Amino acid sequence: MSAVPAPSVAESTHWSNWAGNQQATCRRVLRPATVDELTAALRTAAETGARVKPVGSGHSFTDVASADDHRLHLDALRTPVTVNTGARLVTTPAGMPLRQLNELLAGHRLALPNLGDVDAQTIAGAISTGTHGTGATYPGLAGLVEGLTLVTADGTVLRCSEQEHPDVFAAARVGLGALGVLVEVTLRCVDAFVLRATERPGTLSGTLARLPELTDGNDHAEFFWFPYTDQVQLRINNRVPADDRPLSRWRGWFDDEFMANTVLDGVCRLGRAVPAMVPTLSAVTARAVGSRTYTGRSDRVFCTPRRVRFVEMEYALPRAALGTALTALADVIDRCPVRVTLPVEVRFAAADGNWLSHSYQRDSAYVAIHQYVGMPYEAYFRAFEQVATALDGRPHWGKLHWRTADTLRPAYPRFDDFLAVRDRLDPRRVFANDYTERVLGR
Repeated sequence: MSAVPAPSVAESTHWSNWAGNQQATCRRVLRPATVDELTAALRTAAETGARVKPVGSGHSFTDVASADDHRLHLDALRTPVTVNTGARLVTTPAGMPLRQLNELLAGHRLALPNLGDVDAQTIAGAISTGTHGTGATYPGLAGLVEGLTLVTADGTVLRCSEQEHPDVFAAARVGLGALGVLVEVTLRCVDAFVLRATERPGTLSGTLARLPELTDGNDHAEFFWFPYTDQVQLRINNRVPADDRPLSRWRGWFDDEFMANTVLDGVCRLGRAVPAMVPTLSAVTARAVGSRTYTGRSDRVFCTPRRVRFVEMEYALPRAALGTALTALADVIDRCPVRVTLPVEVRFAAADGNWLSHSYQRDSAYVAIHQYVGMPYEAYFRAFEQVATALDGRPHWGKLHWRTADTLRPAYPRFDDFLAVRDRLDPRRVFANDYTERVLGR
């Protein structure tokens, strides 16, 4: 029997996610340095009935990465980095953080065509939970995957693409860590590009009235709606040929560090201490939203610092249902005994073919609701989940939700095909945890 690599004496068996709402204590920490060490550890786990859960950077709000048996980190696993500039493909370790990948690509005059607003996630964690940015014609990050290498529970190394193991490929691109361990990913890139960012205030009613113009007339568009008001902040990014209007260092610090983090955190703390003030604080914050236009390297425009801690739920909806969803959400917020301190974020994504993608075979509008850490949120989130479920919504796998396998199956046409792949690759449920048992079944 192969030996399981022993945890370092410095390793903590306790784990917490970024928001602090998920905590877990495992029996053993695994940090393999080679694929051979990983395969040996997985074979031993399968033989002994142990469970292994890969974890990334902890940016999921659900317990998708919670491990009470063996917790597996991939940050020490070194696989080759290959950049093919002619084909615009990059192959990297799956445990590489997006921030590091962005710098790597920039050095080769390449970029990812779309990104979310946080770059701390690992590549494996981001694609496995369906992380996405915004843009009516752009899929989530998993839609950029051209190939992947998966180590299964019995130590088999599968190299998957549209040509090799296509069913595993379709399942594993958004695999919830339930099929095996992603050790290597090949992503389709584009030539490096510059974005012109335009941010300005608007109204929710006006934004919804011209939604097709907003989404179809721009490369990337999103908006933040301030609860208890009709006010929104619009954020629009379009490709331009030159970085001719960079944001000054002082303005970048003032807007993105001081106002969007320090001041917002202070406002949230005040709202947490005096909930009755929250509607007034939301209105004041909405009026404080200004306008700015600047240019910058794509990933530096897409990704912004997030230091205000919160919990989040996000649902992907058919785009035609967005207006109905937001009208119902406004009613939820007005009736809810919980005061809502943070804005509602609305983004857009194109349809893709990944079986458990939130945007599987349909163009989607994503509605994300948030609550500041330490404030009650369950009544608010559950009420919106009822609205979203009735509109054929699909919950983001890395954001809080209470859906189960029984209620998720009708939402995903290939749900049972995914389960069949899992049964084949992990019949002993080495990669299961409470989350996968809830959303996929045992």
